[in-house]
Amino acid sequence: MVLKLSFACWDYDRMKAIEDGRVRPEGIELTFLNYRVEETFFRQLRFKEFDVSELSLSSYVLTLNQEDPPFIALPVFPSRFFRHQSIYINKNAGILSPADLKGKRIGTPEYQSLFSFSDSQDGANIFTVTAPVWQRGIMEDEFDVPIASVDWYVGAIEKSDHPRISKISHSLPPGVKVTAIKQGQNLSEMLANGEIDAIFSASRPSSLDTSPNVKRLFDNFKEVEAEYYKRTNIFPIMHVVALKRSIYETNPWVAKTLTKAFSKALDMAYEPLRERSALRYMLPWLEDHVEETQKLMGDDAKWWKDGFAENKHVIDKFLEYHYKQGLSKRRFMPEEIFAPSALETFVL
Repeated sequence: MVLKLSFACWDYDRMKAIEDGRVRPEGIELTFLNYRVEETFFRQLRFKEFDVSELSLSSYVLTLNQEDPPFIALPVFPSRFFRHQSIYINKNAGILSPADLKGKRIGTPEYQSLFSFSDSQDGANIFTVTAPVWQRGIMEDEFDVPIASVDWYVGAIEKSDHPRISKISHSLPPGVKVTAIKQGQNLSEMLANGEIDAIFSASRPSSLDTSPNVKRLFDNFKEVEAEYYKRTNIFPIMHVVALKRSIYETNPWVAKTLTKAFSKALDMAYEPLRERSALRYMLPWLEDHVEETQKLMGDDAKWWKDGFAENKHVIDKFLEYHYKQGLSKRRFMPEEIFAPSALETFVL
Protein backbone atom coordinates (compact mmCIF):
# COMPACT_ATOMS: atom_id res chain seq x y z
CA MET A 1 0.00 0.00 0.00
CA VAL A 2 1.38 3.40 -1.02
CA LEU A 3 0.87 6.40 1.26
CA LYS A 4 -0.17 9.55 -0.61
CA LEU A 5 1.23 12.79 0.81
CA SER A 6 1.33 16.41 -0.32
CA PHE A 7 4.57 18.38 -0.02
CA ALA A 8 4.64 22.19 -0.26
CA CYS A 9 8.06 23.68 -0.93
CA TRP A 10 9.81 26.15 -3.19
CA ASP A 11 11.58 24.57 -6.17
CA TYR A 12 15.12 24.80 -4.84
CA ASP A 13 17.88 23.03 -6.74
CA ARG A 14 18.24 20.63 -3.79
CA MET A 15 14.56 19.71 -4.18
CA LYS A 16 14.47 19.35 -7.97
CA ALA A 17 14.97 15.58 -7.96
CA ILE A 18 11.98 15.26 -5.62
CA GLU A 19 9.89 17.63 -7.73
CA ASP A 20 10.59 15.96 -11.08
CA GLY A 21 10.34 12.42 -9.76
CA ARG A 22 13.94 11.30 -10.18
CA VAL A 23 13.88 10.55 -6.46
CA ARG A 24 10.78 8.85 -5.08
CA PRO A 25 10.46 8.08 -1.36
CA GLU A 26 9.88 4.35 -0.94
CA GLY A 27 6.25 3.57 -0.18
CA ILE A 28 5.16 7.20 -0.60
CA GLU A 29 3.46 8.97 -3.48
CA LEU A 30 4.59 12.54 -2.91
CA THR A 31 2.76 15.36 -4.68
CA PHE A 32 5.13 18.33 -4.95
CA LEU A 33 3.43 21.72 -4.65
CA ASN A 34 5.71 24.54 -5.77
CA TYR A 35 4.84 27.63 -3.73
CA ARG A 36 6.95 30.54 -2.60
CA VAL A 37 7.83 30.34 1.06
CA GLU A 38 5.48 33.09 2.23
CA GLU A 39 2.45 31.29 0.84
CA THR A 40 3.53 27.90 2.16
CA PHE A 41 4.17 29.23 5.65
CA PHE A 42 0.89 31.13 5.88
CA ARG A 43 -1.27 28.27 4.58
CA GLN A 44 0.46 25.62 6.66
CA LEU A 45 0.66 27.52 9.93
CA ARG A 46 -2.89 28.85 9.73
CA PHE A 47 -4.79 26.06 7.96
CA LYS A 48 -2.45 23.03 8.12
CA GLU A 49 -3.16 22.36 4.44
CA PHE A 50 -0.20 20.13 3.60
CA ASP A 51 0.98 16.76 4.86
CA VAL A 52 4.63 17.83 4.57
CA SER A 53 5.99 21.32 4.05
CA GLU A 54 8.89 23.67 4.25
CA LEU A 55 8.61 25.85 7.39
CA SER A 56 10.49 28.73 8.91
CA LEU A 57 12.72 27.27 11.62
CA SER A 58 11.63 29.96 14.07
CA SER A 59 7.93 29.47 13.35
CA TYR A 60 8.30 25.71 13.69
CA VAL A 61 10.00 26.02 17.07
CA LEU A 62 7.22 28.38 18.17
CA THR A 63 4.67 25.64 17.45
CA LEU A 64 6.47 23.48 20.02
CA ASN A 65 5.24 25.90 22.68
CA GLN A 66 1.73 24.55 22.13
CA GLU A 67 0.27 21.83 24.32
CA ASP A 68 -0.22 19.61 21.26
CA PRO A 69 2.36 20.66 18.64
CA PRO A 70 0.93 20.08 15.15
CA PHE A 71 4.21 19.35 13.34
CA ILE A 72 7.43 17.43 13.76
CA ALA A 73 10.58 18.28 11.83
CA LEU A 74 13.06 16.33 9.76
CA PRO A 75 16.78 17.27 9.77
CA VAL A 76 16.38 18.60 6.23
CA PHE A 77 17.17 22.26 5.63
CA PRO A 78 15.89 23.72 2.34
CA SER A 79 17.09 27.24 3.13
CA ARG A 80 20.34 28.42 4.71
CA PHE A 81 21.75 31.93 4.55
CA PHE A 82 24.51 34.01 6.07
CA ARG A 83 22.65 37.06 7.38
CA HIS A 84 25.34 39.63 8.11
CA GLN A 85 24.66 40.88 4.57
CA SER A 86 20.97 41.46 5.40
CA ILE A 87 21.49 44.19 8.00
CA TYR A 88 20.86 47.66 6.60
CA ILE A 89 21.53 51.06 8.15
CA ASN A 90 20.88 54.75 7.61
CA LYS A 91 24.18 56.40 6.73
CA ASN A 92 23.34 59.40 8.88
CA ALA A 93 22.61 57.42 12.06
CA GLY A 94 26.18 57.48 13.36
CA ILE A 95 26.68 53.73 12.89
CA LEU A 96 30.32 53.20 12.00
CA SER A 97 30.62 49.71 13.51
CA PRO A 98 28.19 47.05 14.77
CA ALA A 99 28.69 48.22 18.37
CA ASP A 100 27.15 51.56 17.37
CA LEU A 101 23.77 49.84 17.05
CA LYS A 102 23.35 50.17 20.82
CA GLY A 103 20.66 52.69 21.62
CA LYS A 104 19.39 52.72 18.04
CA ARG A 105 15.93 52.13 16.55
CA ILE A 106 15.94 48.86 14.59
CA GLY A 107 13.14 47.68 12.32
CA THR A 108 12.33 44.02 11.78
CA PRO A 109 9.37 42.29 10.10
CA GLU A 110 8.37 40.42 13.24
CA TYR A 111 9.76 40.02 16.72
CA GLN A 112 7.56 37.56 18.48
CA SER A 113 4.81 35.15 17.65
CA LEU A 114 1.33 36.53 17.19
CA PHE A 115 0.15 38.31 14.07
CA SER A 116 -3.33 38.83 12.69
CA PHE A 117 -3.60 39.45 8.98
CA SER A 118 -6.05 42.15 7.99
CA ASP A 119 -8.32 39.74 6.13
CA SER A 120 -8.24 37.15 8.92
CA GLN A 121 -9.08 39.03 12.08
CA ASP A 122 -10.77 36.03 13.58
CA GLY A 123 -7.50 34.42 14.61
CA ALA A 124 -3.78 34.72 15.08
CA ASN A 125 -0.95 33.21 13.08
CA ILE A 126 2.19 31.74 14.56
CA PHE A 127 4.79 33.35 12.37
CA THR A 128 8.28 34.71 12.89
CA VAL A 129 11.09 35.34 10.48
CA THR A 130 14.14 33.24 11.28
CA ALA A 131 16.72 35.67 9.88
CA PRO A 132 16.31 38.34 12.61
CA VAL A 133 16.64 35.66 15.31
CA TRP A 134 20.08 34.85 13.93
CA GLN A 135 20.91 38.53 13.43
CA ARG A 136 19.93 39.55 16.96
CA GLY A 137 21.86 36.60 18.39
CA ILE A 138 24.98 37.27 16.33
CA MET A 139 24.95 40.98 17.21
CA GLU A 140 24.82 40.09 20.91
CA ASP A 141 27.31 37.21 20.76
CA GLU A 142 29.83 38.69 18.37
CA PHE A 143 29.53 42.46 18.80
CA ASP A 144 28.16 42.99 22.33
CA VAL A 145 24.83 44.49 21.24
CA PRO A 146 22.26 43.01 23.68
CA ILE A 147 18.69 42.79 22.44
CA ALA A 148 17.58 45.04 25.31
CA SER A 149 20.05 47.77 24.27
CA VAL A 150 18.02 48.84 21.21
CA ASP A 151 14.43 49.82 20.44
CA TRP A 152 12.66 47.37 18.11
CA TYR A 153 10.06 48.43 15.55
CA VAL A 154 8.01 45.74 13.81
CA GLY A 155 5.96 45.87 10.63
CA ALA A 156 5.99 45.54 6.85
CA ILE A 157 9.27 46.06 5.04
CA GLU A 158 7.57 47.57 1.97
CA LYS A 159 4.31 49.44 1.45
CA SER A 160 3.25 46.78 -1.05
CA ASP A 161 3.59 44.01 1.55
CA HIS A 162 0.43 42.35 2.83
CA PRO A 163 -0.64 44.55 5.76
CA ARG A 164 -0.64 42.92 9.14
CA ILE A 165 -1.21 44.14 12.66
CA SER A 166 1.44 43.20 15.18
CA LYS A 167 0.30 41.72 18.49
CA ILE A 168 3.15 42.24 20.90
CA SER A 169 3.38 39.42 23.45
CA HIS A 170 3.67 40.16 27.15
CA SER A 171 6.39 37.51 27.52
CA LEU A 172 9.22 39.63 26.14
CA PRO A 173 12.52 39.35 28.00
CA PRO A 174 13.12 42.03 30.66
CA GLY A 175 14.08 45.37 29.17
CA VAL A 176 13.19 44.48 25.57
CA LYS A 177 11.11 47.21 23.93
CA VAL A 178 9.03 46.38 20.84
CA THR A 179 6.76 48.87 19.06
CA ALA A 180 4.45 48.17 16.14
CA ILE A 181 4.75 50.76 13.38
CA LYS A 182 1.62 52.64 12.38
CA GLN A 183 -0.75 51.50 9.67
CA GLY A 184 0.47 52.88 6.33
CA GLN A 185 4.10 53.01 7.42
CA ASN A 186 6.78 50.65 6.15
CA LEU A 187 10.29 49.98 7.41
CA SER A 188 12.05 50.60 4.09
CA GLU A 189 10.81 54.18 3.86
CA MET A 190 11.32 54.75 7.59
CA LEU A 191 14.97 53.73 7.22
CA ALA A 192 15.47 56.06 4.27
CA ASN A 193 13.99 59.09 6.02
CA GLY A 194 15.67 58.42 9.37
CA GLU A 195 12.64 57.38 11.43
CA ILE A 196 14.55 54.21 12.23
CA ASP A 197 18.30 53.63 12.14
CA ALA A 198 18.63 50.04 10.90
CA ILE A 199 16.73 47.04 9.56
CA PHE A 200 17.28 43.38 10.45
CA SER A 201 15.49 41.33 7.80
CA ALA A 202 15.59 38.43 5.38
CA SER A 203 14.45 40.54 2.44
CA ARG A 204 16.33 43.48 0.94
CA PRO A 205 14.58 46.85 1.47
CA SER A 206 13.94 48.71 -1.78
CA SER A 207 15.40 51.86 -0.23
CA LEU A 208 18.86 50.28 -0.55
CA ASP A 209 18.50 50.91 -4.30
CA THR A 210 16.46 54.12 -4.23
CA SER A 211 17.83 56.16 -1.31
CA PRO A 212 21.34 57.60 -0.93
CA ASN A 213 20.85 57.33 2.84
CA VAL A 214 20.72 53.53 3.00
CA LYS A 215 23.60 51.06 2.97
CA ARG A 216 24.58 47.69 4.38
CA LEU A 217 26.10 47.54 7.85
CA PHE A 218 28.87 45.36 6.43
CA ASP A 219 30.15 46.62 3.08
CA ASN A 220 32.52 43.63 3.00
CA PHE A 221 29.87 41.14 4.07
CA LYS A 222 31.40 38.26 2.13
CA GLU A 223 34.65 38.48 4.07
CA VAL A 224 32.81 38.97 7.37
CA GLU A 225 30.59 35.93 6.76
CA ALA A 226 33.51 33.76 5.65
CA GLU A 227 35.45 34.67 8.79
CA TYR A 228 32.37 33.92 10.91
CA TYR A 229 32.07 30.48 9.31
CA LYS A 230 35.77 29.67 9.74
CA ARG A 231 35.55 30.49 13.43
CA THR A 232 32.16 28.97 14.30
CA ASN A 233 31.50 26.36 11.60
CA ILE A 234 27.95 27.77 11.49
CA PHE A 235 26.07 28.11 8.19
CA PRO A 236 22.78 29.48 9.56
CA ILE A 237 19.69 27.35 8.98
CA MET A 238 16.55 29.25 7.96
CA HIS A 239 13.98 26.55 7.10
CA VAL A 240 13.22 22.94 7.97
CA VAL A 241 10.98 20.31 6.43
CA ALA A 242 8.16 19.36 8.79
CA LEU A 243 5.33 16.88 8.60
CA LYS A 244 2.05 16.76 10.39
CA ARG A 245 2.54 15.08 13.73
CA SER A 246 -0.66 13.06 13.24
CA ILE A 247 0.81 11.46 10.10
CA TYR A 248 4.09 10.73 11.87
CA GLU A 249 2.34 9.14 14.85
CA THR A 250 0.31 6.89 12.56
CA ASN A 251 3.21 6.14 10.19
CA PRO A 252 6.50 6.66 12.08
CA TRP A 253 8.47 5.09 9.22
CA VAL A 254 7.63 8.09 7.03
CA ALA A 255 10.16 10.37 8.76
CA LYS A 256 13.12 8.12 8.03
CA THR A 257 12.00 7.36 4.48
CA LEU A 258 11.49 11.02 3.60
CA THR A 259 14.78 12.05 5.16
CA LYS A 260 16.60 9.44 3.10
CA ALA A 261 14.92 10.66 -0.10
CA PHE A 262 15.76 14.29 0.61
CA SER A 263 19.37 13.29 1.28
CA LYS A 264 19.58 11.64 -2.12
CA ALA A 265 18.02 14.68 -3.86
CA LEU A 266 20.55 16.98 -2.17
CA ASP A 267 23.40 14.80 -3.32
CA MET A 268 22.13 14.94 -6.91
CA ALA A 269 21.97 18.75 -6.81
CA TYR A 270 25.77 18.99 -6.81
CA GLU A 271 26.13 17.46 -10.28
CA PRO A 272 24.94 20.45 -12.37
CA LEU A 273 27.12 22.79 -10.30
CA ARG A 274 30.16 20.75 -11.31
CA GLU A 275 29.24 20.40 -15.00
CA ARG A 276 31.91 22.05 -17.15
CA SER A 277 31.07 21.15 -20.77
CA ALA A 278 28.27 23.73 -20.73
CA LEU A 279 26.94 26.17 -18.14
CA ARG A 280 23.72 24.96 -16.51
CA TYR A 281 23.31 28.32 -14.75
CA MET A 282 23.69 31.88 -16.02
CA LEU A 283 26.83 32.56 -14.00
CA PRO A 284 29.95 32.94 -16.18
CA TRP A 285 32.40 32.36 -13.30
CA LEU A 286 30.45 29.63 -11.54
CA GLU A 287 33.51 27.37 -11.42
CA ASP A 288 35.46 29.92 -9.45
CA HIS A 289 32.60 30.37 -7.00
CA VAL A 290 32.22 26.61 -6.53
CA GLU A 291 35.93 26.15 -5.94
CA GLU A 292 36.03 29.07 -3.50
CA THR A 293 33.01 27.79 -1.57
CA GLN A 294 34.34 24.23 -1.50
CA LYS A 295 37.72 25.41 -0.20
CA LEU A 296 36.05 27.27 2.67
CA MET A 297 33.13 25.00 3.50
CA GLY A 298 33.46 21.64 1.79
CA ASP A 299 36.10 19.43 3.34
CA ASP A 300 34.42 16.46 1.62
CA ALA A 301 33.46 18.42 -1.54
CA LYS A 302 29.99 19.11 -0.12
CA TRP A 303 29.19 22.35 1.61
CA TRP A 304 25.40 22.19 1.97
CA LYS A 305 24.73 19.39 4.43
CA ASP A 306 21.50 18.03 5.82
CA GLY A 307 21.39 15.55 8.67
CA PHE A 308 21.31 15.90 12.44
CA ALA A 309 24.89 15.12 13.50
CA GLU A 310 26.40 17.53 10.98
CA ASN A 311 24.12 20.36 12.08
CA LYS A 312 23.57 19.77 15.79
CA HIS A 313 25.81 22.69 16.78
CA VAL A 314 23.95 25.03 14.39
CA ILE A 315 20.54 24.01 15.73
CA ASP A 316 21.77 24.27 19.30
CA LYS A 317 22.99 27.83 18.79
CA PHE A 318 19.70 28.81 17.17
CA LEU A 319 17.69 27.29 20.03
CA GLU A 320 19.86 29.22 22.49
CA TYR A 321 19.06 32.47 20.66
CA HIS A 322 15.36 31.61 20.35
CA TYR A 323 15.01 31.07 24.10
CA LYS A 324 17.09 34.08 25.14
CA GLN A 325 15.00 36.30 22.87
CA GLY A 326 11.78 35.26 24.58
CA LEU A 327 10.42 33.14 21.75
CA SER A 328 10.63 29.65 23.28
CA LYS A 329 8.86 28.86 26.53
CA ARG A 330 11.88 26.80 27.54
CA ARG A 331 15.35 26.00 26.25
CA PHE A 332 14.84 23.16 23.78
CA MET A 333 17.65 20.73 23.02
CA PRO A 334 18.40 19.85 19.37
CA GLU A 335 17.31 16.21 19.77
CA GLU A 336 13.86 17.28 20.95
CA ILE A 337 12.72 19.09 17.84
CA PHE A 338 13.18 16.31 15.26
CA ALA A 339 11.46 13.01 14.59
CA PRO A 340 13.60 10.43 16.46
CA SER A 341 13.69 7.99 13.54
CA ALA A 342 15.11 10.70 11.26
CA LEU A 343 18.16 11.48 13.36
CA GLU A 344 20.38 8.83 11.81
CA THR A 345 22.98 9.80 9.24
CA PHE A 346 22.41 8.18 5.84
CA VAL A 347 25.30 7.10 3.67
CA LEU A 348 24.23 6.88 0.03
